[in-house]
Amino acid sequence: MQNKYKISIAISTLCLQGGVLHSQEHAQKNIKHPNIIWITCEDISPYMSIYGADIVKTPNIDQLAHEGMKFQSVYTTAGVSAPSRSCFITGMYPTSIGTQHMRTKVLNKAIAAKLDHPSYSAVIPSFVKCFTEYLRMNGYYTTNCMKEDYQFDAPVTAWDESSAAASYRNRPAGKPFFAVFNHFITHESQLFKKSYLFENHPELLINESQIKKLPSYYKNTKVARECMALMLSNVQMMDYQVGQLIKQLKADGVYDNSYVIFFSDHGGTMPWMKREILERGTHIPFIVKFPKGANAGKINNDLISSVDFAPTMLSLAGVKIPNYMQGQAFLGSQTSKVKRQYVFAGRDRMDECTDRVRSVRDHRYRYIYNFMPNQPKYQAISYRERLPMMKEILELHKAGELDQYQDDWFTPIKPQEELYDVEKDPDEIHNLATDLAYKDKLIELRKAFRSWLNKVGDLSYMPEKDMVANWWMGEDHEPRTAEPIIKKVSNGIKLYCSTQGASIGYKILRNGENDEPIVRKSCDHDMLQIIKQKQNGTEVKVSSPWNVYQSGQIIHIKKGYHLLVNATRIGYTPAIKDFHL
Repeated sequence: MQNKYKISIAISTLCLQGGVLHSQEHAQKNIKHPNIIWITCEDISPYMSIYGADIVKTPNIDQLAHEGMKFQSVYTTAGVSAPSRSCFITGMYPTSIGTQHMRTKVLNKAIAAKLDHPSYSAVIPSFVKCFTEYLRMNGYYTTNCMKEDYQFDAPVTAWDESSAAASYRNRPAGKPFFAVFNHFITHESQLFKKSYLFENHPELLINESQIKKLPSYYKNTKVARECMALMLSNVQMMDYQVGQLIKQLKADGVYDNSYVIFFSDHGGTMPWMKREILERGTHIPFIVKFPKGANAGKINNDLISSVDFAPTMLSLAGVKIPNYMQGQAFLGSQTSKVKRQYVFAGRDRMDECTDRVRSVRDHRYRYIYNFMPNQPKYQAISYRERLPMMKEILELHKAGELDQYQDDWFTPIKPQEELYDVEKDPDEIHNLATDLAYKDKLIELRKAFRSWLNKVGDLSYMPEKDMVANWWMGEDHEPRTAEPIIKKVSNGIKLYCSTQGASIGYKILRNGENDEPIVRKSCDHDMLQIIKQKQNGTEVKVSSPWNVYQSGQIIHIKKGYHLLVNATRIGYTPAIKDFHL
């Protein structure tokens, strides 16, 4: 079995298998709706040679940057995946819609036992949709291969395909597409031990002896250097996988006429990086390759937040940005005329550990506000304590062998306010909040923080269990979406749902035909994801796409067919009904 996986990664140019339209695709007929491709990775700060990292070699990502625009100052709204990804898909701050706690669907029984609330799918405001639904309403075919992790169960209207087999190749001919490909190799879990993938690519491994320097908040030990070396090795493996995917895009003739966007879901990976809302937890690489090579080699220094991703994708696609979105477009026809002065981030419950921290960053300084100063910065997260380096740090702390900056993580209490000059102090170890020379900057960023808090709201003002209780209206289960209603009109039928904010998906099926799953070949661009999802590496059973119903739309159904309807408000149990006319 392992040999099969080795072969798959070695020949990953076979990725995106299934439903080939044709080997070469001509430029899209309607350039107002260009193809958009996201190449995402996990848990990584800009540790790439194009961003100045030494040792690590990332030729494919570097080439993408040479052919496109490199963004220098892009930040996520959280230092961990699920809250961050909820922001990507909605264009809303996690703290304002209730997706700020990591994670809402608690699968680990040991962690769940320590919490005072049930697992839940966040009940976000009724007017908030996945931005991909708007793309679908405007003619896009949307695919996600394959991680969602939005803190809520995505409605069937969010994607045409979301699975290990999701591919733009399955779309109807001539339809523009939005496609996501996520790479798992850089995830924190891949630091627990060396991946077997390196057995087939030993040249991508970095040795501990090559690591000459570590951030000042780490003690320079062999274990720490080994962790850093493995992290950088994973980056190199991810770059290799990105290169294989780009080869496939070129072979299919979609690379040149598409926006190809590379970024990470947040910063970090190593201890005291991931989950933090400091530079090392929120600063990410971000590269955009434009259609036809436009803007090649340019560098963008604008301050950009990940809350801007959703509106920017709609702007590029020529789709009107909903007024409720809290981000602003930085590319496309709806680019904001006002550039950002600040970016904001939050940290709340992390697995079994609760805290509440907020940050503001301008082009040079970062301000931190700690709502719970009477507890340390360190959180004893059992998942993270599986890391060999984390185990060593705890031992060094206990033995008193860390210096004052390295041991600051464990100080019993933390200051209510922190201020860092990130330009002079990139490791953010010198707190300037009490330095009178920086009083004006402290006041400025404190004011910006309070203004932002008042504008977007913050659901962490209440305990998480109370937030869930309010959503569930005192019941012990999530609310249910009202049953969809079908109304016959003179020339067809219309669909309704009385639940405010419900999205409606539908399928037209032959009488006697059930909604049988489709068997497709898996996408081999990242075998680790397939293994993680316990797929067999070759075939995946997936649902056929649901059509998005738009208000007032008239559906025409021929004799001998029936209608399957799914109505879902995000955070509610879906209501599914089969209408036989």
